[in-house]
Amino acid sequence: MYKNVRYKLPVFAVFLLSGIFQSNITKAQFSLSGQLRTRTEIRDGYGNLTLSGAKKASFTSQRTRLNFGYKWDLLTFGVSVQDIRVWGADASTISTADGNRFMLHEGWAELTLANKADTNIKFKLVDQLSLKIGRQELIYDDSRLIGNLDWLQQARQHDMALLKVMHHGWQVDLGYAYNQNSDAAGVTNTNYVPGNLPAYVKNSSGTLVPLPAGLVPLAAGGSAANNSSKTGNPVYSNPAGTNGATQNYKSFTSLYISKKFKQTKVSALLFNDNFGKYKLDSAGSAAVGYVYGRRFVPSAPTDPYDYGTRSRYTYGLMLNPTFGNASGFGKIAVQAAYYQQSGNDRDGNRMNAFHYSVAATYQKGLFSITPGYDVLSGTKPADVISGKNNSFDPLYGTPHKFWGYMDYFYAGTGSPKGGLNNPYVKLKYTANTFAIGLDLHAFSLNQEMKKADGTLVGKNLGKEADLVLNYTMNKFTNIELGYSMMKATGNMPFAKGQAVNDVTAATFDKTPKWAYLMLKFSPDFFYAKPVAIKQ
Repeated sequence: MYKNVRYKLPVFAVFLLSGIFQSNITKAQFSLSGQLRTRTEIRDGYGNLTLSGAKKASFTSQRTRLNFGYKWDLLTFGVSVQDIRVWGADASTISTADGNRFMLHEGWAELTLANKADTNIKFKLVDQLSLKIGRQELIYDDSRLIGNLDWLQQARQHDMALLKVMHHGWQVDLGYAYNQNSDAAGVTNTNYVPGNLPAYVKNSSGTLVPLPAGLVPLAAGGSAANNSSKTGNPVYSNPAGTNGATQNYKSFTSLYISKKFKQTKVSALLFNDNFGKYKLDSAGSAAVGYVYGRRFVPSAPTDPYDYGTRSRYTYGLMLNPTFGNASGFGKIAVQAAYYQQSGNDRDGNRMNAFHYSVAATYQKGLFSITPGYDVLSGTKPADVISGKNNSFDPLYGTPHKFWGYMDYFYAGTGSPKGGLNNPYVKLKYTANTFAIGLDLHAFSLNQEMKKADGTLVGKNLGKEADLVLNYTMNKFTNIELGYSMMKATGNMPFAKGQAVNDVTAATFDKTPKWAYLMLKFSPDFFYAKPVAIKQ
């Protein structure tokens, strides 16, 4: 992607950079690329079941991104800015009160501290050592637990520092992030209100109202009572939050270690994220409706500046051995992973959760087939009452990639407290410019759940089929067409917290569908098409 531009550097780049890099511009490497991605969707039950007879929703969203990279000797620098919007969300002429959707997706610098291949660096204890600091994407393994969530137009990034070590084939990454949302003078304590809150929320009357100041809305709706895991009469089917939901982490520490032994890659992950302590609170009145949420409070009532955190720990291993080769019998790539979660969740519940996954991909020529099985542990109703949380949360990964493209599980629409069992088969045909894939899922609860009246919810949730066609028109243009449909059971609306009783459960459409068309343009502005020279 990088290209030496000593002769053809654009005028505007020379103007910006020549004053700083004038003496070394012939040694520097620059990259400048862009992306414009539109996705038109027709939703008829995407994420959650809709009522029978409900009208379909359709819209087009757009991501516009510009990526700039610079590399010279010991310094690598990257900036990615993007604008995210839904077509028509802004009027043709907008006011400043409408806000904006322009954001810095990435902005980081990576300084090389050691490199055995560079004779100018005297530090030789490890092969490579660098520090990457700033806003950046974080991606490990298959993005199961830590990923950039590229499917979302806004994607995911972290403000953090990352120390990276490479030595004799070992990779060791140590990361740290600490979030604050104010640099105002006179702030003498640590402000724990996260910055990813909606401007408006629905109150208990269903009316859209401004979010009360300092209140973090409950992720799953309903009252403070039925969202408290320690109440004596909980609504067990209320879906569990995931990925921190509306409450962003206060800080995290991550450690990733990997090594490849011949055709087998072994990796380990330790991730500790911390959440601010809070109390359940509400705002509003009985006449107009209440907004229920969390309000951050000091951990010691006698010390108004002693804000505490709750710590969650996720750790585990992943193995990726490969057997055979594509030219003979075929290639078999096996993946096996196990992760454990302990500590406390953001609500203060004691955690003891697990997730394991086993899959094998057989590839022969242009075809591949992947049978697999995922288990994400859930919480029994008795454990809910006793203040335990055994529901595994797949952290900050890419759930869309693993548990159905309709995003019923571990996405923004919540996920059942009973966890998930997911046997699946994935079929794919990949040619030079064309690919077609079909994923088949069968979903069920890992643990039993109860309805509001105390009766059990059946474990079978339904089946889903996801069909995706992908066509690469040229080096910079890609077209993707997707269609998904689900055959849900009557247990699904209870598992997702939509139904209170069998009567309301019967009013939902159990055959949701979803379709999308995505156009992706990714120009490399320094790319020069090769020209054949006649002899």
